[in-house]
Amino acid sequence: MMDADWLFNSIRDQSGDTEFYLPLPAGYKPGTTKFVVVFGTVMSGLGKGIFSSSLAKCVQDRGLRVAPIKLEGYLNIDSGTLNPFRHGEVFVLDDGTECDMDLGTYERALDQDLSRLNFATSGQIYRRVLERERTGAYLGRDVQMIPHVTGEVKNRLRELAVATQADVVFVEIGGTVGDVENAHYIEAVRQLAFEEGQRSVCFVALTYVLEPPILGEQKSKAAQLGIRRLLECGVQPHIIACRAHGPVTRKVREKIALFSNVPPERVFSMHDCESVYLIPELLRGAGYDKAVMEWLELQPRATEEEERAAREAWTQYLVRLRNATREVTIGITGKYTAVRDAYASILKALEHAGVYLGCKVQTRWVDTSELTDETAAAAVQDLHGIIVPGAFGTRGAEGKIACLKHARRSGLPCLGICYGFQMAVIEFARNVCGMEDANSTEIENECRYPVINLLPEQKEIEGLGGTMRLGGHDIVVKPGTLAACMFGSRARLRFRHRYEVDPRYIPQLEAGGMVFSGKSPRAEIMNVLELRPDLHPYYVGTQAHPELTSRPLSPQPFFVGLVHAALRRACPDYAEPLVYPHEAADPSDEERPAPQPRSHRVEQV
Repeated sequence: MMDADWLFNSIRDQSGDTEFYLPLPAGYKPGTTKFVVVFGTVMSGLGKGIFSSSLAKCVQDRGLRVAPIKLEGYLNIDSGTLNPFRHGEVFVLDDGTECDMDLGTYERALDQDLSRLNFATSGQIYRRVLERERTGAYLGRDVQMIPHVTGEVKNRLRELAVATQADVVFVEIGGTVGDVENAHYIEAVRQLAFEEGQRSVCFVALTYVLEPPILGEQKSKAAQLGIRRLLECGVQPHIIACRAHGPVTRKVREKIALFSNVPPERVFSMHDCESVYLIPELLRGAGYDKAVMEWLELQPRATEEEERAAREAWTQYLVRLRNATREVTIGITGKYTAVRDAYASILKALEHAGVYLGCKVQTRWVDTSELTDETAAAAVQDLHGIIVPGAFGTRGAEGKIACLKHARRSGLPCLGICYGFQMAVIEFARNVCGMEDANSTEIENECRYPVINLLPEQKEIEGLGGTMRLGGHDIVVKPGTLAACMFGSRARLRFRHRYEVDPRYIPQLEAGGMVFSGKSPRAEIMNVLELRPDLHPYYVGTQAHPELTSRPLSPQPFFVGLVHAALRRACPDYAEPLVYPHEAADPSDEERPAPQPRSHRVEQV
């Protein structure tokens, strides 16, 4: 292999005297950062994000700093316009980046807030190449897939390494080997390994071992052919992870090793688990992290004390997960219920809250597309709580309003998220405040009471396409409210919406008993609502998407409150006091009111 130091130190002229194109971000030091690249073979949907994030957590637990990046093949600049039916939920980062749901998997596993540097699409890569071409950055050279597009991919990986000072960058390439749209990514990481030098890049292939029921045995041919496609691209995997329903047999692993040039001790089984949170322990037990550490020669950077503390904290979480005894059922009332990935972060947030409270949370899907006032009660009658999640557009809106009306009148614990928050305002305005024609201008532009509306400053820039409120924003919490018990005086939440509560109607809504307990510090933007304790045991809404910031070891307070209220409804003998897990950014005893028990008595308002 070419000496990496010579390569980095000698290439300076990129105008025509050399065929190498090697842009390096400022501050990049070759050899400081190692790279783990995860590929998928055979088929998509194998769980590359879960596998890669779990492996990254194992390395992180050893005391190393890790940084993930997801490389997507599609030409969209981001995930903001993708249909949930086709691609699952859009995950929003604190800096406002709209990205793939796998970034949520990484944030939850690594307990990190990621940024735009952790996500790249082919559209972003091509746009950056073309912008550089237009400004003359390529010094008159003809711009090609190789070396310029692949060079930009490598540049993105190295920029992330510089920005995060990571010991290891975990690179997940979306889709499967053989997809046309991923060819430049695979070629780029092949070049990366060539340039960085020996033991700087670890290639991990995630493959699938078939087990047709009619045969009753595991078959490895599809896995062999998938790995062969990777070898044809010039990439020799160093580790192979075999996905399967049950443990992959030694015979099958040896056969895959023979046809892939990978030692049998680095061909591992990765079979199904009852929870994704058991996978880090499965990987550790199999020796995945040890294999990565040895191949990349990272053992000197590991810290036993940090690994011991991290594993102890995770073990305690797993103990609570396994020992949960009580059970509640929460309904998710939306219009994307046919695709569970559309609400992936909500499902995880419910699981985190359930583990924190020592219970199992079951979910039931309630499609609101055809629901009415007459049918909503029957659809949610056996539930212990409901979530009205985010969405856009008119379909299913009236069904959500019907579910909210039933929950408010019956005392059913309820959490409205984003669009659900807006529908809660509309329902309350119609049925409590006497504004029968209340609606959102997103649904009915000429309604008499536009309680949900674009604010004036948004209307001024509507033509520029800049009306979406994205990313993390601070909110100010009203003292003496349920939100104050959750957060203290301030909180930071993530948003993805355009429409707001119209300030003109806030006095009427508050007079009816609705409390706006969280708002933007610099504008009359309402971010959190709740009903007074004498009106409802737990009826809360937020304009934000709190599910995006829930983590296994730090569950999101909105979901903790919902599950706790559901427990009290499901188990009349349940009397455990609720202590919210989060502390405010500026906590003090004076600012945080003592939690008050909320009555189950409901006034029919």
